[in-house]
Amino acid sequence: MILARYVSRRFLRSLLLIGGVFLLILLLIDMIEMIRRFASRDIGLSGAFRLAALNIAGSFYSILPLITVLAGIALFLGLSRSSEMVAIRASGRSALKVVTAPAVTAALVGALAVGLVNPLVAVTGARFDAAVSEIEREGRQTVSIGDRAVWLRQAVIDDSGQEAGQVVIRARRASPDATTLYDATFLVFDGGSGPVRRIEAHEARLSPGEWRLSGVRDYPLDQPNPEAQAEASETVTLASDLTAQRIRDGFGRPEAVPVWQLPGFIAGLERAGFRADRHRVWFQMELARPFLMAAMLFVAAAFTMRHLRGRSAGTAVLLAFGAGIGLFFLRNLAQVLGDNGQIAPAMAAWTPPLVGILLAVALILQREDG
Repeated sequence: MILARYVSRRFLRSLLLIGGVFLLILLLIDMIEMIRRFASRDIGLSGAFRLAALNIAGSFYSILPLITVLAGIALFLGLSRSSEMVAIRASGRSALKVVTAPAVTAALVGALAVGLVNPLVAVTGARFDAAVSEIEREGRQTVSIGDRAVWLRQAVIDDSGQEAGQVVIRARRASPDATTLYDATFLVFDGGSGPVRRIEAHEARLSPGEWRLSGVRDYPLDQPNPEAQAEASETVTLASDLTAQRIRDGFGRPEAVPVWQLPGFIAGLERAGFRADRHRVWFQMELARPFLMAAMLFVAAAFTMRHLRGRSAGTAVLLAFGAGIGLFFLRNLAQVLGDNGQIAPAMAAWTPPLVGILLAVALILQREDG
């Protein structure tokens, strides 16, 4: 028990040190990128620092598994160079018992990251997107999924290309490709006088540059009695700069939704008629993150948990880090396959860490038997 606590503390110290170094490096890189990206906006160092600080949480969270494998390499190299590993093995401790304590610690850090850092990434990511949109004067349309409806917003663009108002769109549901809305209501707002028109349609189909509405009833809200002056039409066209891809992108990245809210968000997407494959895969990925962190620790131990000197140490470090990158790449590949619906979300999330743990344990046992 004392040995387990000692090894776990050493691992946590390495993880915090390496994580802090990467945090500073990412902050500097992001600041440089923000200065370059918004060079014409003159945001200054303070503005670049603010944007980088908002963006750094997501960047750090995404590479946390790689930081874990580096921390594991540092842990076992340190034990090897101080001959502590020799003493531990000479005392009769099996390799699996030695690696179990830091692996459990890595899994606990992963669970803590999912519970605390994941919501932080969602909040800071949303604020970063809002800050960038404010700087670039973009973001004219948004999409949200309510409990019983799909909500969209688009700009009204006049002939000169300037924004002349807003259109808020509400639909009971949508087609999976986001090009058709059913039981839709279009509420047109003028730039300065509020709502001026309400259009209700049984179906709204998105075509390049316009909505084609069928089963339409048009209410002029700027008239004394909109109900009496409403006009019914078979078809109506309404200009739009939306596209199906931009509507789907409006749901945002799955990582922009806190993990605790993902089940409800997925249910809302599916009630609205959209596919939620990306969000299902991301939710399973987050559940599997602690096991991925433990797998990275096992991978580091498989190559460096032995007495190393000279060139053998450098070779072991390269092999361990290369295996960690390979596992990270396999996880990303599985995520892409899951997003495209080629494999089940649970398989995409849980297969890479399980494969990594099993292969690393097999290598550790093979070397111990030798």
